Amino acid sequence: MPATVFVLDFGAQYSQLIARRVREIGIYCEIVPYDATWESLKARQPVAFILSGGPESTLVEGAPDCDEAILNSGVPIFGICYGMQLIARKLHAELVPLAKAEYGPAMLHVDGAGDPLFAGAPLESRVWMSHGDSVVKLPEGFVTLASTERCRVAAMGDAGRKIYGTQFHPEVAHTQIGRAVLDNFLHGIAGIVSDWKMESFVERSIAEIREKVGEANVICALSGGVDSAVAATLVSRAIGRQLTCIFVDHGLLRKNEAEQVVKAFRDVLHLNVIAVDARKRFLDKLAGIEDPERKRIIIGHEFIAVFDEEAAKIPNVQFLVQGTLYPDVIESKTPDSKAGHKIKSHHNVGGLPEKMKLALIEPLRALFKDEVREVGRVLGLPEAIVERQPFPGPGLAVRIIGDITEERLALVRDADAIVRAEIDAAILDPKPWQYFAVLTPVKSVGVMGDGRTYANLVAVRAITSEDGMTADWARLPHELLERISTRIVNEIQGVNRVAYDITSKPPATVEWE
Repeated sequence: MPATVFVLDFGAQYSQLIARRVREIGIYCEIVPYDATWESLKARQPVAFILSGGPESTLVEGAPDCDEAILNSGVPIFGICYGMQLIARKLHAELVPLAKAEYGPAMLHVDGAGDPLFAGAPLESRVWMSHGDSVVKLPEGFVTLASTERCRVAAMGDAGRKIYGTQFHPEVAHTQIGRAVLDNFLHGIAGIVSDWKMESFVERSIAEIREKVGEANVICALSGGVDSAVAATLVSRAIGRQLTCIFVDHGLLRKNEAEQVVKAFRDVLHLNVIAVDARKRFLDKLAGIEDPERKRIIIGHEFIAVFDEEAAKIPNVQFLVQGTLYPDVIESKTPDSKAGHKIKSHHNVGGLPEKMKLALIEPLRALFKDEVREVGRVLGLPEAIVERQPFPGPGLAVRIIGDITEERLALVRDADAIVRAEIDAAILDPKPWQYFAVLTPVKSVGVMGDGRTYANLVAVRAITSEDGMTADWARLPHELLERISTRIVNEIQGVNRVAYDITSKPPATVEWE
């Protein structure tokens, strides 16, 4: 394994973003619960710890804490927001609650211009603050490195112990010197070499898969998306014909997608593919189900059931490959997790039977979406597959709000085809990362021709993002939105109104369910 930086997650909404920024610098990073012990992590030989922000106050009784041994380990430590306050409190500094919390942009004044944390940074820059407490007396050995108008200690450091903290968030785009601060800590202070490269990840993964599988046979769940395509190709490079890919048509795919996917995997990637028509089976199970979480769980269970049945037809099958990604794992934390709340179940990581007959191989489990695309390029996959926009595992089941019927599937399929065709044909900068149609449970009155209608509302969603962890709504030209709306209403019987979703993530999720 490469050198690893561990992020202790205190429940911050930006914890995933911290890990992503570290990896962008070329250093491998993992997120662990805030109460992970030094004993449990030291065997991994951590090269640095980053303590995330969090919603709590370190001044309240029972506030989240970290293992004292981590602070005394000698490993370089960087605290962000709550993380900095926790370091200060544990090292006997003085903190006070602010009369009014500070959220949003602020001008940072660098006081410690000679400190390596701010090497090459301007003396003044805009940063993003989010805190209700402040350090007013530093721990012994620390010096103030930066301040803002409302925060006297906006950054602090102890160069001897290589322990640093910032009250601002260097991981967010709003902080102008954020990348430089993280780079300075990781390279200049912690002395870590950037060795997290996708070429080495591919080589290591192929060797690990080959050793794990041995002479056994493996089946892989194909959805048609970039995740399963990369996972299947990676496993195929390791074990060749021992891999059988299974594509399940659950009846929840986009227009003409089943045929296109099978053709691409067989003719372009030259994988051994079995296509299973399970449309009726899935739709029967989903009949009358409106709750989105129930839909996901049903689909997850049914997928595994299909794979168990198909595996029984192939001798010596012992493993199932899935395209689970790191954000899937993070978002599927259990509701009582100390470091975060469950947002939704993912069909890859939630809803699996307790006694599933096959062991899992999840070669992409440590990767973010953009890293998966990079792996795809290293493997030589066609750009059309690598750049395919994300599509949820449960398919259109989560893009139909309410009951799933053949009629409602046809509506959302046709609307989605129009949305994708129009945006694909447009010249846009930036190009949306994901775009689709949602069939809502809302009906409204309209007038078409000389007659009154009472028909469905379709919502259009288009976002810009790097990996789906955070997203902003795409500012599509009005003329493009007009074409989309006109085509949907004119060409799809049963739709008389179109709305455009202008909500970012957070507070919303990418999908509507």
